[in-house]
Amino acid sequence: MSNILEMINLKIDSMSKQQKNLASYIVEHYDDVAYMKLQELSQNTGVSEATILRFISELGFEGFHSFRNTLEEEMKSKLTSVQRLNISERYQDDAHAIHNIIETDIENLKETKNALDEESFAKAIDAVLNARKIYLMGLRSSAPLSSFMYYYMSRLFDEVKHISGTSTNEVFEQILPISSEDVMIGISFPRYSQRTINSIEYAKKKGAKVIVITDKDNTQLTANADIKLLAKYSMASFVDSLTAPLSLINAFLVTLGMHRKEHIKDNFAALEELWSIYRVYETNDGNE
Repeated sequence: MSNILEMINLKIDSMSKQQKNLASYIVEHYDDVAYMKLQELSQNTGVSEATILRFISELGFEGFHSFRNTLEEEMKSKLTSVQRLNISERYQDDAHAIHNIIETDIENLKETKNALDEESFAKAIDAVLNARKIYLMGLRSSAPLSSFMYYYMSRLFDEVKHISGTSTNEVFEQILPISSEDVMIGISFPRYSQRTINSIEYAKKKGAKVIVITDKDNTQLTANADIKLLAKYSMASFVDSLTAPLSLINAFLVTLGMHRKEHIKDNFAALEELWSIYRVYETNDGNE
């Protein structure tokens, strides 16, 4: 399944009895282990925490957190939807699922904040502000992120193109006019969309500045990126946890807005007038 499991198989003959028991458990329950705490793994296997840490060190990892993160990263891009659905079996009950998922989201936000590359963030802001036209793309589970971003970007800028479509032909028809004066923002998280990867490659060949919002570097998705904005991502069963990516996008939009205050002011003033005339939003004046 993964590089970690291959490493275990290569070393298993030279392991002690306890290490072999631990290795067998990891191989059989890798999708659970990726989300376990050290204490949980120790309790489930009957192997001491010290032995687990030595085992992980012999595999080449600096600590349990590094080992677990690597296993999770390998799972993200390889598990099928059915396999991902089975991950929910690790939750003991509804309450356990609620608390576990929220705690994971909080941790993802902390890791995203701590790992934020402020220089890349600033470069991305500058690239968008100086673009003739902005092309924005996020497909499948990333589609809500791109839709959210487009909703606000279209109020910040006059020339924003939201790329969508169910086929490769439809997608390429929409990005065909992209040029070196434009910016392409591609959003994708595991499993990475091949159409997004291909579109980014095309935009790069056309000379456009490419910004990628994703979970990690050194993937097909980031191969043609000029600027990479990374956010911690995890799986909650068959559902993608996109809390940290959404927070990063929110910060990106607010920062852009700081540079486009006058445009926003005029835009929203006109929109508020229209919304009032056509009763787009509920009011508290007692009238229907």
